[in-house]
Amino acid sequence: MLAQEAVNSGDTAWVLVCTGLVLFMTPGLAVFYGGMVRTRNVLAMLQQNMIALGVVSLTWVLVGYTIAFGDDAGSGLLGNFELFGLTDLGVPPAPHLHVVAGQVTIPTLAFVAYQMMFAVITPALVTGATAGRLKFIGWVVFIAIWSIVVYAPIAHWLWHPDGLLARFGTQDWAGGMVVHASAGAAVLATLMVVGRRRGWPHTAAPPNSIPLTILGAGILWFGWFGFNGGDGLQANGVAAQALINTHLAAAAGMLVWLVAERAKDGHSTVVGGVSGAVAGLATITPAAGYVNTLSAIAIGAIAGLVCHTALRLKYLLRLDDALDVLAVHFVGGMLGSLLVGFFGNSGTNPLGKDGIFFGGGGSLLWHQIVGVICVVIFSFVLSWLIAAGVQAVIGLRAPTDTQDNLDHAQQGTDAYHLGGVAGLNGTGAPERRRTGRNRSTARPGRTAQPGQAAQPGQTAQPGQTAQPVQPGQPVRQVRLVTATVDPARLPTTRELREALLDAGATSIVVSDATVSTAQPAARALPRGYWLDQDLLDRARVEVVVERDAVPAVLNVLGGYGADRSDSFVQDVQPATDVR
Repeated sequence: MLAQEAVNSGDTAWVLVCTGLVLFMTPGLAVFYGGMVRTRNVLAMLQQNMIALGVVSLTWVLVGYTIAFGDDAGSGLLGNFELFGLTDLGVPPAPHLHVVAGQVTIPTLAFVAYQMMFAVITPALVTGATAGRLKFIGWVVFIAIWSIVVYAPIAHWLWHPDGLLARFGTQDWAGGMVVHASAGAAVLATLMVVGRRRGWPHTAAPPNSIPLTILGAGILWFGWFGFNGGDGLQANGVAAQALINTHLAAAAGMLVWLVAERAKDGHSTVVGGVSGAVAGLATITPAAGYVNTLSAIAIGAIAGLVCHTALRLKYLLRLDDALDVLAVHFVGGMLGSLLVGFFGNSGTNPLGKDGIFFGGGGSLLWHQIVGVICVVIFSFVLSWLIAAGVQAVIGLRAPTDTQDNLDHAQQGTDAYHLGGVAGLNGTGAPERRRTGRNRSTARPGRTAQPGQAAQPGQTAQPGQTAQPVQPGQPVRQVRLVTATVDPARLPTTRELREALLDAGATSIVVSDATVSTAQPAARALPRGYWLDQDLLDRARVEVVVERDAVPAVLNVLGGYGADRSDSFVQDVQPATDVR
């Protein structure tokens, strides 16, 4: 721990706040991804992200931190193991660590915690690409190993003053290479091991909750202020510059993506907007503390255009990247790292270097190119070895027959209980039986006594009703009309109800239905995807009506899109008329 007199309370408070912001990004990423997967895989996706908070936090404290930020072992590749388990923190991080001028003025534990959150979220990025295919225990083992043998060494190369790439002159402000490029290379390797989803690319699933995705994007945008703003470890002008650069790059990325989306697909969508924002955030990450404001806007705009174009990358590579991690994070991280070589400005940060556009020549760009190549190759090779090893020993790819419903297979429950039946209370117990067949614990219904009406939980005898028909009373002749209508053509339920009652309806039931169509309907999905919908959502209307009023009811339903060829009329007898 630093001596108390060397600690600056303002710098310490700022870094601690940024630590919380970066931590918040992991659940934000979980929600961002969780909204875009199919309904039956939501919980699995949330867990794959949240588990990194548990696993990587421990691996970081035990061994990751000392590999990344311990004194260099002599080659610039790894730190020594003197800080294993944080047993000796008497010496603070070295001066000039990362981009810090002079002495580090925060407690070492504050630095450990801040860097921990970067280590946590980096492997979680991979889950968006592998959505619907990961075996949970295999994923846990993968991220535990990956955080130690891939992430920690790369962090040492770039963020330790004696790291190999740091000495070479490569610059990475907040993780364009350490976070995004390394995770993107891991995506490439992991997808080669876990393969494609069944039916890809000719089968697409609509997102279960776009509002959930937008909420996650908002959390990510908010958390990114800590992601980029705290890397200087000081509450000063550089931190303020990094923060505003972060925001403006996201704004520019959003707007350019929307324009590109409109030109390509004919619509500017809310998912496209936040995708552009995240692309801008990922791309500005390596440059946030090294460029001026106008450069940040230009970088964000370039990101929006390039990352939108890169959506086709997975089809060219024949890799089933479910949520476009390659286009947004991998391409964005590499792009931003290279753009530092063009937009770097020592006037913004004295510890930075001038790029091509500010008279610095091509040396910084060369350093950036070498850095990107080294990180990508190292992460790809080791990630493939880890993924292949995990797949061979315990399995990384979920069994094919469970991939369409990972929530049931891995969680034993559903994310949503929205239907009327699914939302009903049921019998239960404090502990679920693990063996034997599931049997209802409900008691058989009791039989009503003669002369009594059946009560809830009782079974009426044949011929018994709540309101028996008197002998000689005529039985009504009524019909049941069943039709499906387009819900979009129903302005209000009251209008439908009143129109049917005026036509002579005596009973009306409306329920959700899905009908087959001879001509599939094209449906737009996020980020330019589309699918042919062979089954369409409709409202099923069942109307009990006197026989003479059937034509009037059919005319009403026809006004709301019901086709007579798909409607049915049946003779029915109300239960009250049963003798």
